[in-house]
Amino acid sequence: MMKSPLRFDRNEVSGAFGDIGTDLPLITGMILASGLDSASVLVVFGVAQMFSALVYRMPMAVQPLKAVAALVIAERLSGNLIFGAGLAIGLTMLFLTFTGLIDWLGRVLPKAVIRGIQFGLGAKLSLLALQNYVQADGSSGFLLAGISFVIIIFLMGNRRYPPALFLIILGILYALIFRIDLQVIPQSLGFSFPTFFVPQLDDIWQGFLLLALPQVPLSLGNSIYATNQIANDLFPEKKVTVKKIGLTYSLMNLIVPFFSGIPVCHGSGGLAGHYAFGGRTGGSVFIYGGMFLIIGLFFSNGFSELIHFFPLPVLGVILFFEGLTLMRFIGDTVGSKSDFSIALIVGLIAAGLPYGFLVGIVLGTIMYYINQRFRLGIGK
Repeated sequence: MMKSPLRFDRNEVSGAFGDIGTDLPLITGMILASGLDSASVLVVFGVAQMFSALVYRMPMAVQPLKAVAALVIAERLSGNLIFGAGLAIGLTMLFLTFTGLIDWLGRVLPKAVIRGIQFGLGAKLSLLALQNYVQADGSSGFLLAGISFVIIIFLMGNRRYPPALFLIILGILYALIFRIDLQVIPQSLGFSFPTFFVPQLDDIWQGFLLLALPQVPLSLGNSIYATNQIANDLFPEKKVTVKKIGLTYSLMNLIVPFFSGIPVCHGSGGLAGHYAFGGRTGGSVFIYGGMFLIIGLFFSNGFSELIHFFPLPVLGVILFFEGLTLMRFIGDTVGSKSDFSIALIVGLIAAGLPYGFLVGIVLGTIMYYINQRFRLGIGK
């Protein structure tokens, strides 16, 4: 069977920026908090994106693991622990995939719960955008965010003039006029290559306890089941399976730690973001990965300085619409009051509580099957 071609047109270029509002702050935060080698992180992250593009031939994005990133940034955990956790997560997901547990869980988990997880993640992303990004530059930031918002409203879905291209141009112009010191660019030039690293058993064990255990429930809910659902919603002809997603997820994390890369996953938000801004093939993800690869190889010496120049309000607006794209999928549960109620409850729990994704999955699944068994009429 002939593989679907990758396109590299203006819509794929626009789609390439659909997930940058999520990825860039997490990657930067982890590099700065743990003193990671920026060349290694950027190059490996870029290669992972390109791998995913070639395997899936659709905008199946790769993202930093969110729970891991949050704990690393908050606690300033060491690089050795991060790499050990990546290997532990890869091994855990490989076990779940090859034992068939990941398929079994996928059959047991109701669609209403998956929609709730998507809704909760979308709400968290949208709130993060409004609270942390849009307000970052004061009054000028609000103006910049407002212009970006209007551009997206008028151009969203426009295949001739995809909106993300205009947002990136706007952000670059703003940075050049108000923020960037052009002398930093030549100082950043230089060739760098990823550093080889072998995690020790203690790193793997500690990483499993401290980082993998909080991450796995979120990965199952969002990176595996919600991503599988949205992939089949948007690209039903691809017939993507839970097992395939689990396999590529695990393979990436079994490789990236040995090249000092951060743990990664697939994500429903990333897929939604690339799609919302124009991506329809793996071309958008391949382009996105290529940007990280080039920056890592040739500009990583000044990455920590350069990254602060791009205006956060523009990233915030992109992130906000990525969140809205995820939230709208709850709409296919409104035909059933009980399913909609469960999805909404799961979403609110996922968005608002510590370990909310795990609590939401467990509680929502219990509610669904109790309602099915005893016809309690939840939502009536």
